[in-house]
Amino acid sequence: MNSSLHSWRDSLAFFNSDLFRHVQMAELFPDSKTFADAIVKTDLTTVLQQYEQELQIASEEGGEIDLHNFVDAHFTLPDSDNGTLTLPCDDITTYISSMWDVLTRTPDTQHKDSLIALSRPYIVPGGRFREIYYWDSYFTAQGLVHAGRSDMAINMLENFVDILNEVGCIPNGNRAYYHSRSQPPILALFFNLLENQLSEKQRAYIIDGLKKEYAFWMHGANKALSDGDKALSDGDKTSSETSRDQVRTRAELRTVTMPCGAVLNRYFDPEPTPRPESYREDIETANNINADKGGFYQHIRAACESGWDFSSRWLANPQHLESIRTTELLPVDLNALLASLEQTLSRVTEGKERALYQDAFKSRKQAISNYLYSTEKGGYFDCHFPSMTQTTVVSAAMTVPLFVNIASDTQAATVQHTLINDLLKEGGVVTTTNTTSQQWDSPNGWAPLQFFAAIGMANYEFNNDAREIMQRFCTTVEDGFANTGALFEKYNVCKPTETAGGGEYDVQLGFGWTNGVYSYFKNALKG
Repeated sequence: MNSSLHSWRDSLAFFNSDLFRHVQMAELFPDSKTFADAIVKTDLTTVLQQYEQELQIASEEGGEIDLHNFVDAHFTLPDSDNGTLTLPCDDITTYISSMWDVLTRTPDTQHKDSLIALSRPYIVPGGRFREIYYWDSYFTAQGLVHAGRSDMAINMLENFVDILNEVGCIPNGNRAYYHSRSQPPILALFFNLLENQLSEKQRAYIIDGLKKEYAFWMHGANKALSDGDKALSDGDKTSSETSRDQVRTRAELRTVTMPCGAVLNRYFDPEPTPRPESYREDIETANNINADKGGFYQHIRAACESGWDFSSRWLANPQHLESIRTTELLPVDLNALLASLEQTLSRVTEGKERALYQDAFKSRKQAISNYLYSTEKGGYFDCHFPSMTQTTVVSAAMTVPLFVNIASDTQAATVQHTLINDLLKEGGVVTTTNTTSQQWDSPNGWAPLQFFAAIGMANYEFNNDAREIMQRFCTTVEDGFANTGALFEKYNVCKPTETAGGGEYDVQLGFGWTNGVYSYFKNALKG
């Protein structure tokens, strides 16, 4: 993969160029991602130099550059795949089978765009999502395995370790503009799904990747802990116990050291700048706030790392994106997934290394119960660590501890009650109970959350509830297919006959994780 190293990093200079800023702010394209994915026809450095020269000439002559003509002359724009994602077939199973080929991408050879090249084939979600996405791929793989395409799933798993070794993390997707943020850490889940089909060489390669994935998420934990200890020591001289607890809570990158000394994690992106793929949108939203815009951009980017972009989970005011505070929150699903990673690492390592991961798992499991669970409120909730208070947002994220089997029977029963009474709707599990303009809120439901919820219920022997979730979501997908001839990335589960909405872009067709989860559910319902 080293052949791509220079080119994708060159794209970072493109995103900081006058040309990029001018095109994005001129709104040449309805979707900012279009130009971020554009392919330069010649050489990027030459094109940027030519633009600066023409800009200087235009300025001296009191004129302006024709941005449309300049872009047309020097760039090839990506096509939207939505036109090819409706196939002439009446059967949904045939559609999904055919769609695997449509969504397949061969090893990358194009190095004149923002793509981070991968050496093995992979599946993209579909529509505007022209690249592989990290957490999407685990749910997509459920369908690939069911379809007898485990070889493709293994390719994707190895691709993720390849890109981890090159970039330093498994990025949101294989684009240069995603390099500073990841997505929910599902590498251990992916490994567990395919472990029995891996060669010894592949298995060793993935386990090494699991260790690096864990190191990425835990980077800074020791510093945060030592800073917290120092602050506590200093505080002993003059502070009350309460204020000592406050100074003991220390954040460093994606880690937060809690008052008890346990480490929990948050989503975080160190870049305090607008997202290149949503450049204009971020600047326009930031113009509505008086607070630090750099901090706002980091909250936005961190929400994208969560996969829930965007949701009232991350907002101080559920109706206003400007109130976003993602980096101040300890998400229950992130920490449950990291507990699963720790548990997997303790299983595949030995000796002192195994003991290290076992201790980390036990500590995190207890901290999740201490800080992220509430019997009175009815389940698991994110924690706003600056104030050491749980949020009030009821979300399907509370099912992830059940999915990874770290809830007690009592905790599972509490979650089951909330899930069935508050979150389960006519078409499946709704994302949160808050109705907002954000796509990761009511009335929308998403395939990954159906999967977490159904498997979580089955893990604690709420089998009828698991089947009900599966059946309701399958019916929603089937009815949508009957009406449109396609599968979608999200659905309106409160009113399944209506189209899902919200968010920064139109609903996308394809769709990798819906295909995968639907296939898994239909197979499970046969049993």
